[in-house]
Formats: sequence, C-alpha cells, structure tokens
Amino acid sequence: MTLSGLIVFVVFIFRLVFLKRSIKNEKAILANGGREYGVQNTKYITILHILFYLSCFVEATIRQVHFDTLGVMGLGLLIFAMFMLYVVTKLLGEIWTVKLMLVKNHQFVDHWLFRYVKHPNYFLNIIPELIGLALLCHALLSFCILFPFYIIVLYNRIKEEEQLLREVIIPNGIVEK
Repeated sequence: MTLSGLIVFVVFIFRLVFLKRSIKNEKAILANGGREYGVQNTKYITILHILFYLSCFVEATIRQVHFDTLGVMGLGLLIFAMFMLYVVTKLLGEIWTVKLMLVKNHQFVDHWLFRYVKHPNYFLNIIPELIGLALLCHALLSFCILFPFYIIVLYNRIKEEEQLLREVIIPNGIVEK
C-alpha cells in the first residue's frame, strides 16, 4: 500500500469514528421526538461518499502514486477538512448527524461560523475533503466522474436544509454559542 493509500485509510477510519457519533445522536434525536428529512438524498450522499473514497483509493493503488507536492496539497486540505468536521460537530453537539435530522423544537445555533459561512459542514468539510482526497490520490478520473454528481446531490441537500431553516428552525428561535 502506498503512503497515499494509507492516508486514505486513516481518513476513512477517522470518518467512521464520526459516523459512530452520528448514529448515537440519530437514535437520541428519534427517541426524543425528532425527525429525519431528505432520506433519499442522504442515501445518494452516502453512496457517493463511499464510491469517491473507493475510487480514489483504487486510482492511487493502480497508479502506485507517490507522495509528492500534489499529495502534500491534498493532505493539507484533508487535515483542514477533518479539523472543520471536528469543529462543526463540537458546535452542534448532540444535534449533529450525517443525516438531515431535526430535534424537537430545533433552534438555530448562533455561532459566528454559522452566521458567516452558510453550511460550513459542506463548504469547509465535505468539499475540501473530496478535493483533498482526489489531489492526494492523483485521482483525476474519480474527481471528473463522481464530483459533479456529488455537487448535485449536495446542492439538493442544501436546498432541503435552507427550507427547514426558513420554515422550522429559525421560527423556533436561536441558541447562542
């Protein structure tokens, strides 16, 4: 396994740790009267995320990619993305999930990050993560084929979240952090 492949594996494991946290939060949200939205879109995001990781890993393995300047740039983006994932999950706490879920009487988390960066989990975590992964693995084919689909699905997720923000979350009030 190349160094790039090893880094992909480590980042994937890191993601699994956060998935475990998400599943714990999802169960608590549902048990306390919360609800899931955008179920179909979440399935598409999950499939595309796994495909993107696998595809990049396969490209890196087949090409026996060496860790070079492009790899360093990719690793830098991945570190930034994972840090932002950590920050967003800390700020949202028990309401953070990979799914689109709202707790009962969900309120807007008023932190400067959410005020100044709309959807930081997508723009500061997921998009840099995917770009970083593609750069690290020199996975131009994976990026050109899968990234456009991911952007479409992410756009749909953002539209769903915006609707929930307008119709449910903001009317419920604001929690300052």
